[in-house]
Amino acid sequence: MAKSKTVIVTGASRGIGRKIAELFAVNGYNVLINYHRSENEARNLAGNKP
Repeated sequence: MAKSKTVIVTGASRGIGRKIAELFAVNGYNVLINYHRSENEARNLAGNKP
């Protein structure tokens, strides 16, 4: 059985949180992103344009 790796990154829409989310993603993790105010940036990171 294959194991998937999943992480939750808070503050992932900008700054350090965004870079951490990107790093996990390129290393094969499923990444759940969380944001407080920067919806457009979070959607952009997720690949979903508003």
